[in-house]
Amino acid sequence: MGIKNRLTVMSFLQFFVWGAWLITVGNYWFGTKGWSGAEFGAVFSTLGISSIIMPALIGIVADRWINAEKLYGILHILSGLAIFYIPQVDSPTLFYWVIFLAMMFYMPTISLSNSVAYNILKNNDFDVVKVFPPIRVWGTIGFIAAMWMTNLSGNKASVNMFYISGFASLVLGIYSFTLPKCPSQKATVKNATLVQKLGLDAFKLFASYKMALFFVFSMFLGGALQLTNMYGDTFLSEFANTPMYADSFVAKYSTIIMSISQVSETLFILAIPFFLKRFGIKQVMLISMFAWVLRFGLFAYGNPADGLWMIIMSCVVYGMAFDFFNISGSLFIETTTDFRIRSSAQGLFMMMSNGFGAFFGGIISGIVIDNFFTHDGVRDWHNIWLSFAGYALIIAIAFAVLFKHKHYSEDVVSVSH
Repeated sequence: MGIKNRLTVMSFLQFFVWGAWLITVGNYWFGTKGWSGAEFGAVFSTLGISSIIMPALIGIVADRWINAEKLYGILHILSGLAIFYIPQVDSPTLFYWVIFLAMMFYMPTISLSNSVAYNILKNNDFDVVKVFPPIRVWGTIGFIAAMWMTNLSGNKASVNMFYISGFASLVLGIYSFTLPKCPSQKATVKNATLVQKLGLDAFKLFASYKMALFFVFSMFLGGALQLTNMYGDTFLSEFANTPMYADSFVAKYSTIIMSISQVSETLFILAIPFFLKRFGIKQVMLISMFAWVLRFGLFAYGNPADGLWMIIMSCVVYGMAFDFFNISGSLFIETTTDFRIRSSAQGLFMMMSNGFGAFFGGIISGIVIDNFFTHDGVRDWHNIWLSFAGYALIIAIAFAVLFKHKHYSEDVVSVSH
């Protein structure tokens, strides 16, 4: 198998592992176990906490002590073992801690998989900018494939989703040890302080009003992403509780409907260079924020019959909402920060969105839904999605007013993903 094909397999399995349970775990939690929304929000906060704590620490280990491909394999094996244990869990508290352990191992593998791929491609004289994106797209395809497998096999509310994920994680972990060696690529700065080694010197960016504002909005948008991951599939599945929709395609195959979001994501990647060149970084970020308003608003009024088009359009809009902010935000960091802390600044961007954003989004949304939008165990999805749409709208308006950034076309002449 050629190098590109071997990395494609890695990318596919990397996100297959996640897709097998991330979107459907709400069905297991609420439908099979009957646990509460507040506790469910805490479970999703583990993604955020893990994103805050682990990537920097794992980066140091990979840079100084263990080959990246071996560390990557070890982490997937440990994560897979934790996921395999979940079917034995009978309390929401223990479920939280087991998922937390699994995410502490899994979340750093997302960035580590990129490092491994870059390293191997460079060592084999490939043009990374040209070759990597088609490899990375297979990660999204893996996520979609896992969602489809979980749904079509009748396991979107059963413990089998965790067995599927755990098995794939173990396979990927073992497979990683067959990849070409990836020794440390970063030179250690002589007399570097602990703060510099951890990349924490990037925190000085918070002293800049513009950068601090950007990071705060990144956190708010990160919360919006978790809302859609946490509740989208559960929302569609619960149409089965309404007699007129009980036998609908949407209720039976909710995960397949949700996978339209990931398909859309792969397509909108292709449109990003055009939009960035035409409208600039701030405008593209604004388009993303208003896309989140549409994402939630269309869900609020959609249904499996005459409102099916709204559900499908919501999933299509997701690609724009997700990709546009992440890519334009990354480019904003690339074009406005000192090259010596650019990697750390990118890490800070991810920490604010996938870390703090995911943490607060998970915790607060669970409490709000339980206290204000759940009556006698029934969730009022119409008003839940409207409240989320209002949240996204407030963020968009505030961003448009408060965030100032001048567009220079040369900043976006060459955009790759």
